[in-house]
Amino acid sequence: MTVIACIQMASGPNVGANLLEAERLIEQAVSRGAKLVILPENFAIMGLSERDKVAVREPQGSGPMQAFLSLQAARHGIWIVGGTIPLHATSPDKVRASCLVFDDKGRQAARYDKIHLFDVKLVDSNERYTESETIEPDDKVVVVDTPFGRMGLAVCYDLRFPELFRQQLEQGMEFLALPAAFTAITGRAHWEILVRARAIENLCYVAAAAQGGYHLSGRETHGHSMIVDPWGTVLDSLARGPGVVCASIDLDRLESARRNFPSIRHRRLGCR
Repeated sequence: MTVIACIQMASGPNVGANLLEAERLIEQAVSRGAKLVILPENFAIMGLSERDKVAVREPQGSGPMQAFLSLQAARHGIWIVGGTIPLHATSPDKVRASCLVFDDKGRQAARYDKIHLFDVKLVDSNERYTESETIEPDDKVVVVDTPFGRMGLAVCYDLRFPELFRQQLEQGMEFLALPAAFTAITGRAHWEILVRARAIENLCYVAAAAQGGYHLSGRETHGHSMIVDPWGTVLDSLARGPGVVCASIDLDRLESARRNFPSIRHRRLGCR
């Protein structure tokens, strides 16, 4: 069994301050025995406007946000899923929402760029989000080998598209790392249901690291970071505010669940 941790934050527009807070919470996770730490979406910057992240975007392989993730992984001898950070896109006025994985030597082991973009108007609150104005989507499904099992990567709005996780399952996914920043309204309605559903239908662990609280931009995020087992049981969770949730993942238990309840083998329809 391996202890993994999800970090919950309420990030703001100052990258340096966010990195200091992330460092403090990573140390908490390590003190609880975590060997894999997952940061939330936008952990390094939640700007006052959507364009703020474009101003601090980094080229692949260099920059203070990537250096921070590499240093923390190597210093603590852990694997880190770096939430998302803004990296260069093909368009000069956009970014890629990139989820980077660093191994325990501080080397980048994988990169996933968010596929599904949150272009939504919430009628109950007059909130409007158009991620496509500043984010360039990708189309590559990513599953990475780790010492803890085959880890799938997804980000926030991706959670609503189950065909993504079926494709990951075809690539041997055993647990899912899900950085997110769900809104307060959509989170109350759907967050836990969707996280647990993805665990149940794929008989996998889901580690969902969320933004949770009020942000200087006026936005409110739902929080409720959680780790869920293949039977849909919430192993640990945190409602609001900065903090850490931890749980053990047990691949023997996962294999037993898939063997004794073989719904994955009973599939009759393909996904596309």
